[in-house]
Amino acid sequence: MPQGTTYLPPGLRPNPNLSGTQGYYYLGTSSYHALDVSLSKRSRGGLAFKANYTYSKVLDLNSAILSANAINEPVTILNPYNLKLNKGLASYDLRQQFNANFTYPLPFGRGRRFGNSVSGLMDKLIGGWQWNGIVNAQSGFPFTPTAGSNVSGTGDTGGVPDVSNRNPAFSGPVVLAKVSQWFNPNAFSLPLAGTFGNVARGSFIGPGLVSLDTSLFKKFSINEKWSLQFRAEAFNILNHANFGTPNPAVFSGNSISPSAGLITGTATTSRQIQFALKLQF
Repeated sequence: MPQGTTYLPPGLRPNPNLSGTQGYYYLGTSSYHALDVSLSKRSRGGLAFKANYTYSKVLDLNSAILSANAINEPVTILNPYNLKLNKGLASYDLRQQFNANFTYPLPFGRGRRFGNSVSGLMDKLIGGWQWNGIVNAQSGFPFTPTAGSNVSGTGDTGGVPDVSNRNPAFSGPVVLAKVSQWFNPNAFSLPLAGTFGNVARGSFIGPGLVSLDTSLFKKFSINEKWSLQFRAEAFNILNHANFGTPNPAVFSGNSISPSAGLITGTATTSRQIQFALKLQF
């Protein structure tokens, strides 16, 4: 073993009379630093929008807490006797995030820029439309390449927090950004039995996300008490593919897993369009 390497001899446990325990300890700390900029505007023509940009960083010791929602990192800590080994980007860390929304009453119909002189049925058809939209663009969530088994021998076979080693003989890009293989598994090596891997938690970033939702509203007045609202809504109207977290398990046994880095799902749905009528009284 290299000097300074933590080594766990086989079968060594704090209490050999127990086969397994599960404990929650409130020993962790977290920090959040961010730059947040927002801009809002309402024009005389009725256009109103608000845009927000955030550049941030979240550090903690563990975010998953045995939850299946945080599949981009191990669900338990690596070594309860050395919590610094788990210090890294939180599973929900988003380095950059941009959000914007807008509403715009279309300039058609009586008293508007286009069709100012129309009346009656024509005014009811072309007037009173409102266009709305929401834009979201963000960088990807961090993920941690794992060893796929309890190589360290801590006995944590439920959470399996063991991470891989960086391969010193590897050169080239680690992140390939391909659905079939988001990262190159050859960039990592399996730690020696009884040792901890040296890949930092959350040291690689997964796929980003871009989404545009938009809608058209139209209100038809029936009388003083009754009105009808038509809504046409489109979600992810650009039909942009937003991919989920890549499979972080690098190894299957002592060999590289054929599904290492494979992305099998999406973070958002494909384009969805819906129509609705709402009667208000």
